[in-house]
Amino acid sequence: MQDSNAEYKQIRDLPLESILSLYRSVQWSAADKPEALKSALKNSHSLVSAWQDEKLVGLANAISDGFLVVYYPHLLVRPEYQGQGIGRRLMEILVAKYAEFHQQILVSDGKTIEFYRKCGFERAGQSESMWIYQGTEH
Repeated sequence: MQDSNAEYKQIRDLPLESILSLYRSVQWSAADKPEALKSALKNSHSLVSAWQDEKLVGLANAISDGFLVVYYPHLLVRPEYQGQGIGRRLMEILVAKYAEFHQQILVSDGKTIEFYRKCGFERAGQSESMWIYQGTEH
């Protein structure tokens, strides 16, 4: 893993074009709903972004009841910045913020499972992820 000199910010009003560029770089269909995506991120319980100079290179967000449960729906890092510790640092920031919560939850599949294990997550018993999904990635 290379060392990243990314700057991490907890700001809510990210430029829409920066958001869309990041989401499109990893081919996430949420970019097809730009205004909803921007509102969702802005209204997240927590939002952490990673910047290389003026370029948005990663972000992670959390939605929560504020007391017991937090869910991490999005963690994205531009492909050309992956493997530099940016995703891990974004998760460290969020996990530390919610360390005292009863549950920290996320959904993972494919190659991201091992990444989240390295971040301290484990399979939740015999549970299975379930959803009603309008995306196209899976």
